[in-house]
Amino acid sequence: MKLTMIKHISATPCTELSTPKLKSMISCCALAQSPAKPTQQIKFTDNFPSWEQLLNPVQVDLNSPMTASTSTSTSTSATKRPTVRSVRNNWMEYQGVKNWEGLLDPLDGNLRREIIRYGNFVDAAYKAFDFDPDSPTYATCKYPKSTVFDNSGLPGTGYRITKNLRATSGINLPRWIERGPSWVGTQSSWIGYVAVCKDKDEIARLGRRDIVIALRGTATCLEWLENLRVTLTHLPCGAKMAHTGAEGSEPMVETGFLSLYTSGTDLVPSLQQMIREEIRRLLQTYGDEPMSLTITGHSLGAALATLAAYDIKSTFNRAPLATVVSFGGPRVGNRSFRHNLEKKGAKVLRIVNEDDLITKMPGFVVEDKKARHVAGSPLVGMAAGFQNWIQKRVEETQWVYSEVGKELKLSSKNSPDLSGTNMSTCHDLGTYLHLVENFVSNCPCKSTAKKLLSRVH
Repeated sequence: MKLTMIKHISATPCTELSTPKLKSMISCCALAQSPAKPTQQIKFTDNFPSWEQLLNPVQVDLNSPMTASTSTSTSTSATKRPTVRSVRNNWMEYQGVKNWEGLLDPLDGNLRREIIRYGNFVDAAYKAFDFDPDSPTYATCKYPKSTVFDNSGLPGTGYRITKNLRATSGINLPRWIERGPSWVGTQSSWIGYVAVCKDKDEIARLGRRDIVIALRGTATCLEWLENLRVTLTHLPCGAKMAHTGAEGSEPMVETGFLSLYTSGTDLVPSLQQMIREEIRRLLQTYGDEPMSLTITGHSLGAALATLAAYDIKSTFNRAPLATVVSFGGPRVGNRSFRHNLEKKGAKVLRIVNEDDLITKMPGFVVEDKKARHVAGSPLVGMAAGFQNWIQKRVEETQWVYSEVGKELKLSSKNSPDLSGTNMSTCHDLGTYLHLVENFVSNCPCKSTAKKLLSRVH
């Protein structure tokens, strides 16, 4: 199978198996970034199941010509921090306190730069992850905390990593798995980090001290298996996360995502526990300062970022403004989960490529009941009541999800720099950053949008 990709990009499977029989078992088929070569096509192993090719977050070179036009959207090797505009006077608006009203279409220039900046933090999580199954450090961070940004091509951020984060699968594998390659049963893996803005100039530009939680997408076999557990499940009983939502329903989230967020072992605490401990420490350290919490992730990382925002706002009474910047994220929970998330004050900006199938998974969405309370004749009222009854029955299947937050809708088809719109390319983080960089407006008359932007910026 051939996938047409962006020019000058080449990729190789992160997992190379010496035993042909095991190729059909592979669940981690992430593509790692490699030096640019003059090639137009990428070949995937024919044995890879199609769903893996579909779900995998392909690593696209952010230094390629498609993103080179804007210095803040690329991970360059320069040591000097690019000059960016101050957002100190309106930082809460850019963090979503007003749900990004008037900032998305046409896309505000400062918001564009902030979105790309946070996307680069996620890209650093990918580049620092050890994808090599033959490596003794497989599924861990390749670099010390102090050098992650430099080694990932992101120097001069003004941020310092304070905590490494790991995600653990709650799936119990059969014992015979132990006879296979060790990477198959890797239960816990490095998934990202917590970083704090320490640079005085950057704090002054931002108008506050910013805390970033950056989370990568799916990489290991058990993470892939967790992705397939798509039925909704209740949040833990008795936990602060669980509160009855609108109309008496309880918040429910995807089973696999919740498992990766809450599972731990005797040696490795859960991702939930690690995030709570670090946020508690940082609140005690910087609690008297203006502060923001930005949780950003791609694919699986976007789903876990949404869960983390919900958990943090449920756990800490004095939690700062928590904003999720989500790239290519799947659906996470039901309507009650969304209602609780909004009620707690968490803000979610979902950057969605409408050509990316992952953003339309799992399950399906049923419109809210409020949209069907239509005034009119008794016959109309009966029809609406019947629809409500049908919706209730459908929701009992535990497959009905709800979109959360505010959406910035993009499209690969609108970019002349993308040769083809195959599914892997559409889901790639590099594609998302490229689309954000070049997006103007969904308005049919884009020239009008450009004029508006030129007046403001």
